[in-house]
Amino acid sequence: MRTIALRDALREALHEEMARDESVFVIGEDVIAHGGPYTVTQGIVDKWPDRIFETPIAEAGIVGLGVGAALAGMRPVVEIMYVDFITCAMDEVVNQAAKMRYMTGGQASVPIVIRLPCGPARLVAAQHSQIMESWFMHVPGLQVAAPSTPYDAKGLMKTAIRSPDPVAFFEYKALYVSEGKVPEEDYVIPFGKADIKREGEDATVVAIGGMVPRALEAGVALEDEGYDIEVVDPRTLAPLDMETICESVRRTGRAVVCEMDSSFAGTGAEIAAALAEQCFHDLRAPIVRVGSPHVPMPFAEELVNVTVPDSAAVCDAVRKVMA
Repeated sequence: MRTIALRDALREALHEEMARDESVFVIGEDVIAHGGPYTVTQGIVDKWPDRIFETPIAEAGIVGLGVGAALAGMRPVVEIMYVDFITCAMDEVVNQAAKMRYMTGGQASVPIVIRLPCGPARLVAAQHSQIMESWFMHVPGLQVAAPSTPYDAKGLMKTAIRSPDPVAFFEYKALYVSEGKVPEEDYVIPFGKADIKREGEDATVVAIGGMVPRALEAGVALEDEGYDIEVVDPRTLAPLDMETICESVRRTGRAVVCEMDSSFAGTGAEIAAALAEQCFHDLRAPIVRVGSPHVPMPFAEELVNVTVPDSAAVCDAVRKVMA
């Protein structure tokens, strides 16, 4: 099995699905000239020059075009250069793509994938560093994926493209160059199936997206203190596999929920609330959440480093539930 970067795994998924299905096409800013800002769409124009289109900086128009094409039977993969600017297309995502199947009684569907590079990277400050997963989890009819490894990224992207319903696909910019094993043969990963990235007995750490490698680092560091943590990666946030998460928490009796986004009204809050409802009598300690403070992302590197939670923050949270 090969070792490749996450962005290369995404690129492979796009190429393979475009070869498999002629209705798949790509639109977005700079997706031809530069292969997108992170080179994920590189090489597509050489194989399918009539199935990749560059757009103006007009997110509402980009997503609107994608929704219309999806309603007409195509399978668009829309790239929004930074998730921050999906706010310019919220009507198209929330009121059109997500609700069309329901409003037509199942007569119409919108098989669109909206790629959303997200999170802090390269010191791009408050307007280019947001994550915003919880915004989209709250929208009925919208699927939300947040892979943390190259293997998951490729398998989930292929599932997203084949899905009959809209998918918000969150890609953590800091993970694009991270490497992992990816098989050469075709595979897909079903939505709504979490993955246990590390088995352990003492505490469950539910880590989302960019926090997964940091939780794994914490797991190694905590071994020296005698703590054996289990790391659960939801992989998709809507649907959310609470069954696997709860099974883990019932075994360990302790739960830490980690996200890179603001912890206020966030993804971690939803998971923690569900754990409190479903696993209350199995808990040996209060649930602890790890996340960023409720502030805009700063520009200065020193401030970014104290804003975004690291493996040390995960270690501190585990120590709290083990105390």
